[in-house]
Amino acid sequence: MRKVASPIRNNASSGTVAFHVSLVGRDDLSGEIYRQIRQAILDGRLRPGERLSATRELAAALTVARSTVAIAYETLVAEGFATSRTGAGTFVSHQLEAKRPASKTRRSTSRAIRVREVWETVSLPPFFLRAARYDFRAGLPDASLFPHRIWRRVVAHALRSREMTAGRYENPAGNRDLRAAIARHIGISRSVSGSPDDIIVTNGTQQALDIIARVLLDPGDVVAVEKPGYSPPKDLFKALGARVVGVPVDSEGLVVEALPADARVVYVTPSHQFPLGMAMSLSRRRALLAWAERYNAVVVEDDYDSEFRFGGRPLEPLQTLDTTGRVVYVGTFSKTLLPALRLGFMVVPPSLREAAYKAKFVTDWHTATIVQNALARFIDEGAFARHIRKVTRIYSERHEMLTAGIKSNFGDYLHLIPSSTGLHIAAYARTASFDDIDAIASRAFDLGVAIQAFPLEGKPQAGIMLGYGAIETARIAEGLRRLCRCFDERVSRRPKAA
Repeated sequence: MRKVASPIRNNASSGTVAFHVSLVGRDDLSGEIYRQIRQAILDGRLRPGERLSATRELAAALTVARSTVAIAYETLVAEGFATSRTGAGTFVSHQLEAKRPASKTRRSTSRAIRVREVWETVSLPPFFLRAARYDFRAGLPDASLFPHRIWRRVVAHALRSREMTAGRYENPAGNRDLRAAIARHIGISRSVSGSPDDIIVTNGTQQALDIIARVLLDPGDVVAVEKPGYSPPKDLFKALGARVVGVPVDSEGLVVEALPADARVVYVTPSHQFPLGMAMSLSRRRALLAWAERYNAVVVEDDYDSEFRFGGRPLEPLQTLDTTGRVVYVGTFSKTLLPALRLGFMVVPPSLREAAYKAKFVTDWHTATIVQNALARFIDEGAFARHIRKVTRIYSERHEMLTAGIKSNFGDYLHLIPSSTGLHIAAYARTASFDDIDAIASRAFDLGVAIQAFPLEGKPQAGIMLGYGAIETARIAEGLRRLCRCFDERVSRRPKAA
């Protein structure tokens, strides 16, 4: 039987590239080699200037005569797909660069594969599409403040660690040293109680929520979420077959009295409600925990950016107040460090621990070992705490500047919602609809300003979020000036009431 081969090896010094040729069940061997290489050139899989495998090497890999390969190469050269240089080899022709047709998506002659309808309702976020000079989008930290030099050192140390040299898989719950470091940190900074065994390291908040859903929810189970609230968790729960019910929020946070009695899980952002920004009051927190105990529900506490506080007394997390094991606490390093690290964690009550370990295992076995090892050292050395203190001072200045700018320049357009935590503030539009705000956001982006709008269900007005993590302090004033210009333009164009 002929081989199915990838005979051309990656070789930086020789410039050859890996390419798959199959002769299984073929008769015209030279013709097949020629056609498969030609198609790879036309598709762009083999690029101009890349060297093809030597005829002797390819012939040995395919167990054919060298002359069989030579004939195929000669045909490629004759038709202009390749060039041959004595003593150097055979190369993909550069002449194809200008005339290669655009690649076409393969068409299927069979019926289209059916995709579940739920995916029609999911939208990808715009964060990774285009940058903006004046970036007020929420949830983005300042990458320029990240301690790159220290991080490179701890990563280098991680690469020399016992875990890396042993080359083994990690515990699904995560690196033991990192879980211990996280337990110490959140115990000190947030009064969250939990042992290393209660902590599972995840690929960001979204995977933590995915694990929770896999452990707790059957198709059709009810999940209560804040309204307005953070969209990705809602999309996730729906995708897993849950029935998502929005529950209104007011100035004290989630309205507990409006929770559906059949909710199996309640997802909340009590320390810095997303998107509105207020903190859930202590009385409301206690009421939510009492409700969860009464209806045998689990509360998922997403504490996504409360490391940054700029005033007021911090309220105890739901997890700290919980005495019956009803709360799963979820945290992330995407806001405190970088989203690119994709590191988060969850603190689960003992009754859920084993099932959560198993759910993490079947999802992706474990989070990348190198970054876990590096982060453990980063925290243990005190570098993480120093970084938090440094960026909090900078974010505090930006928070103050942005808040003052909204109050003084946007009073006719926006009602600011008080907030002293996190990486964004929010405001209600006094009269503008969501269509108005959406048009303002589009015009602002043309001027280099990025903002985020959100609808207010049941109300004609819309809301706006303004983040201060990704914008330099010196650019805030100009960014607000351009945004104010967009509000002025939109309002002036409205038809006046008769």
